[in-house]
Amino acid sequence: MKVLLINGSANKDGCTNRALQEIANTLAEEGIDSEIFQIGAEPIRDCIGCLQCAKTLKNNTCVFGDDVVNSLIAKAKECDGFVFGTPVYYAHPSGRILALLDRVFYAGSRVFKHKPAFAVASARRAGTTASLDVLNKYFTFAQMPIASSSYWSMVHGNTKEQVEQDLEGLQTMRNGARNLAWLIKCIEKGRENGIDIPKNESGMRTNFIR
Repeated sequence: MKVLLINGSANKDGCTNRALQEIANTLAEEGIDSEIFQIGAEPIRDCIGCLQCAKTLKNNTCVFGDDVVNSLIAKAKECDGFVFGTPVYYAHPSGRILALLDRVFYAGSRVFKHKPAFAVASARRAGTTASLDVLNKYFTFAQMPIASSSYWSMVHGNTKEQVEQDLEGLQTMRNGARNLAWLIKCIEKGRENGIDIPKNESGMRTNFIR
């Protein structure tokens, strides 16, 4: 079993990464492998609604292959759960992770379907709950069980050293990681006992403008 942790910050070794590292360490204690996926500081184009990904659905790829989107989808195929971490910019997730997720979930949502996810936000002070709400919406559209924690899944600090002082925040990361590990193990145990994922309806898209 493996979890992919996506760092939605351009800062490879900042506050968001510190939160993800706390989660990774706890997952290891639970016997689950993990990998932190750094989206980096290179440009990530946003979704332009070209609908070309509909022609590549069998491959779960976006037609724009010059950034990290398709490599993330490829890694996600082999994973059983996910953590999406973001810094807070003006009370919302980073533009980088939003551009990434718009394309990742539009072109490759099938590789995430029914796999549990945990959202994490990092902020100096505020805007965290609004950011978590945005990330969680991607999970609900992809029919992904959402892992919770013992409080809002956020850490506070302007540097990773300040995050180290947020003892409640780091505790929340650990508790969320344990809940995520529990969900993954429950799903795996269910499969072993003949309980498969739901076969839900699809294809019904209603326009409300008559």
